[in-house]
Amino acid sequence: MPLVTVKMLEGRTDEQKRNLVEKVTEAVKETTGAAEEKIIVMIEEMRKDHYAVAGKRISDTE
Repeated sequence: MPLVTVKMLEGRTDEQKRNLVEKVTEAVKETTGAAEEKIIVMIEEMRKDHYAVAGKRISDTE
């Protein structure tokens, strides 16, 4: 039972997340041969003030 976790910054629409889950599921199915009903995809959204690159929070650089 493959389990895929996608971590990304908040701000995507429901449609974007739906498409992401469908495409990740299809990629896992194609590459591993796992049955679609056994593939789990979890999306973990991070707030922009909880993520930093090069010592700067993303929320501070926008």
